[in-house]
Amino acid sequence: MILEMKVPSPGESITEVEIATWLVADGDYVEKDQIIAELDSDKATLELPAEEGGVITLKVQEGDSVDVGQIVCLIDTSKGGEAKNNSELKEELVSSKSEETSSSTKSDILSPAAKKIIIENNIKIEDIKGTGKDGRITKQDVIMAKPSMGSASNKKRDEKRTKLSLLRRKVAERLVSVKNDTAMLTTFNEVDMSAVFELRKKYKEKFKVKHGVNLGFMSFFTLASVRALKEFPAVNSMIDGDEMITYQYCDISIAVSGPKGLMVPVIRHAEKLSFKEIEVQVKALAERARDSKITVDEMTGGTFTISNGGVFGSMLSTPIINPPQSAILGMHNIVERPIAIDGKVFIRPVMYLALSYDHRIIDGRESVGFLVSIKEALENPAEILMGNKILETLELK
Repeated sequence: MILEMKVPSPGESITEVEIATWLVADGDYVEKDQIIAELDSDKATLELPAEEGGVITLKVQEGDSVDVGQIVCLIDTSKGGEAKNNSELKEELVSSKSEETSSSTKSDILSPAAKKIIIENNIKIEDIKGTGKDGRITKQDVIMAKPSMGSASNKKRDEKRTKLSLLRRKVAERLVSVKNDTAMLTTFNEVDMSAVFELRKKYKEKFKVKHGVNLGFMSFFTLASVRALKEFPAVNSMIDGDEMITYQYCDISIAVSGPKGLMVPVIRHAEKLSFKEIEVQVKALAERARDSKITVDEMTGGTFTISNGGVFGSMLSTPIINPPQSAILGMHNIVERPIAIDGKVFIRPVMYLALSYDHRIIDGRESVGFLVSIKEALENPAEILMGNKILETLELK
């Protein structure tokens, strides 16, 4: 029986995916539920499991864009144990073209496209470093290892051409759209992080022992943002045609850098969460994003975004709005700076804050007031965010 494997639907709004990586080669025997490919959508990386066991025939190549419901491979379920395993098939094919290649132990981590180029150009697999998942050798790895032609004087200087992933292309489209379709402005402020530092220094060990997560900055910024969003509801809104939708809840998107680019998993109903609950969710979502296990649903529906460029050393930036939201808060690195307090100069840990917002529905008064509210909460967190009940708020009693 020949089974047709089709692209499953990752979500209602997704109609197209890209074959990011084939994890098997043409002619391999696959087991039922074995992951045979990774698919990139414009929101996440998905895994494609084999629906039945049998010998696989690939119908599309790595890098191809395919529609949801399109056939990407066939599985001959009538062929079972007599089928050769992956490495035997690959070594047999490679040895027909190159004696050096056939003896290589790397032949079981070649993508089909990479194998074809190796055979045609008699390239030594031992000289190629795989950059794919689990050291898999991709087509681009082989292209970069391919010997240059012509005399030394005619050789081109090294360059690398890589096709943008579907996710990266979609991000690019959205960013350009934001710049073209919104009246985006950015306002700035600074915050003295001394009080937050003191609280973390005093309670972070107890917090970690009891809750199993760190008492990080994100919980302070998330709860400070929730407070400010309630005070300035226009920042927690979006434009829908001729109407403005203002949310009565705070679903906070957290920008995370993943292997496929920037991802924004969402903390749902942050207004109902404690410091511990936020830190637990931030840790879990960040790990899933970095492991490419985040789902489309986990990145859909945020009302406001927090982006922390400070983890990369950014001093100041103008973050771009995450559509269809209307505002994004940019955090930056914390640096000891001289500040004047009551006519005297002190050295304090200071962070610059940035709020990019859609001026069509958020006025200057609201944007500035929003950042001032964030500043007030972070410079006096014990009173404003914890009601002077620190142990109870941190759930340490």
